[in-house]
Formats: sequence, structure tokens, C-alpha cells
Amino acid sequence: MKVVLVLFAVIAVALSAKTTYTSKFDNIDVDNILNNKRLLEGYVKCLMGTGKCTSEGNELKEKLPEALATECEKCTPAQKEKSEKIIRFLVNNRRELWDQLAVKYDPKDEYRQKYLDQAKAKGIDV
Repeated sequence: MKVVLVLFAVIAVALSAKTTYTSKFDNIDVDNILNNKRLLEGYVKCLMGTGKCTSEGNELKEKLPEALATECEKCTPAQKEKSEKIIRFLVNNRRELWDQLAVKYDPKDEYRQKYLDQAKAKGIDV
């Protein structure tokens, strides 16, 4: 009986443990990328499948669909903050790149309105 209880306890802990995406890229200088046309467009081409990807780009390309679908529940606080910053920048400054990414990663317009409403609720100007 003790073995069964221990087994259930281990399973409960495993299921309740919230895993996050790797934090190894949390210190990337997002401002540098956003303000460098060549770098920014390189990342967009990677995400669109039309260009080469860095290791960071490959990781982002792999995790982006899940992050969108789950409201970034596995994102670290730094990843959430940087995601909001990137979205704000693209929407306000590089709308053509935002539109390309939105068509690819949100073709049914499932996420855009939800995230727009959340940003407005936080007082974020998008």
C-alpha cells in the first residue's frame, strides 16, 4: 500500500510541475535585433521558412505554435516580457512583417484578438 501511495505522490508531483522553455536565450538583446533591419528580417525569414535560422531562430520557430496556443504558459517571465515588446514593435513599426507572421502563425485569427484584448487590459498601447 505504501508503494502505491508513493507512486501516486510521484505522479502528482510530476503532473503538477510546470516546466518552462529553456532560459538560455533570455538575455538576448531584443532591442539590438529590433533596431537592426538585417537581423530582424533574418529572424522573420527564418520563422517564415524562407531563410536560414540561427539556433535561437530554430528554437523560436519550434516553440512558437505551442506558445501561441497556450498563452505562453511555459515562457519564463523574461520571454513573456520580450514577446510583448517584439509584438508591440512589429505592430507599430514593421506592420508588413507582423502581417506576414500573423498569416503564417495565426491564419484563422484565433490569437490576435485575444492578445490584443489582453494588452489593452494591461494598458499596453498596441
